[in-house]
Amino acid sequence: MQIGFIGVGLMGGPLARNLIRAGYSVLVFDLSKEALDRTLAVDGAGKAAAHVEELADCNVVFTSLPLPRHVKDTMGGSSGLYGAMKRESIHVELSTIDPRTAEELAAEAAGRGIGYIQCTLGKTPAHAEKAEEPMFIGGDVNLVDRLADIFKVIGKPCHVGAISASCAIKLISNMVGMTNLAVLTEGMRLGERAGLDRKLLLELLTDTGARSFQMDVRGPWIVDDDFNARFGLDLALKDVRLGCEMARAWGLEPRAMEVALEYYKKASAAGYGKEDCNAVYKVVAK
Repeated sequence: MQIGFIGVGLMGGPLARNLIRAGYSVLVFDLSKEALDRTLAVDGAGKAAAHVEELADCNVVFTSLPLPRHVKDTMGGSSGLYGAMKRESIHVELSTIDPRTAEELAAEAAGRGIGYIQCTLGKTPAHAEKAEEPMFIGGDVNLVDRLADIFKVIGKPCHVGAISASCAIKLISNMVGMTNLAVLTEGMRLGERAGLDRKLLLELLTDTGARSFQMDVRGPWIVDDDFNARFGLDLALKDVRLGCEMARAWGLEPRAMEVALEYYKKASAAGYGKEDCNAVYKVVAK
């Protein structure tokens, strides 16, 4: 089986390396030479493609790209890869995209005899590198079963049902997480106004009902003024925006999350978009 992999950055790179380490033949494409070199540094049958069109003969093509439009431009339309891929090949979409875009891609792929699986990812690049990444898989169960062995190599697969469900679980996860982070930063600012040392405040809060994943992970980074990007603020902004749009399209009003969205917009506009999403702290209560 020939596997293609488009986008081997922070998330895609570890998954592609897992496949290469497991002995699969993997043809990778990325605009970044550094990302390609890092991915192909492991032992195995990995090879770089000079052009995305070279992946047309692959049996399975994975995409891990920043924005929905990047996936649509790469795969769909008159110049996308769907037009050149073999019938009965499969596209596995790993990016965080909205349900509407995913359904449109699935329909276009089906019209060309190509299978479509949505597979959003639940944790961090570090988890992905160790094949411990939760994988929320949506799509036809027969297609998913065909790739069962591959999914087990690169992460912890869980079939959640429909394509839209796969998109939704990732967006909900990031919306809740980023809203928790915004609330945490508000709390830390309140503590500062009360004269509390940030480190002491965090230590005390971790033994209360205020404790959260974001507090455990990003709270200490904020205390240390560490805003180096692990999950970039602009990516967080994108995910919360997509999630809020998804909720409104389904007739819901995610009011708390929309307040958080405004914080991330403000932080991005202030020039913190390339920093970690914890840089939202810099604009809270200011």
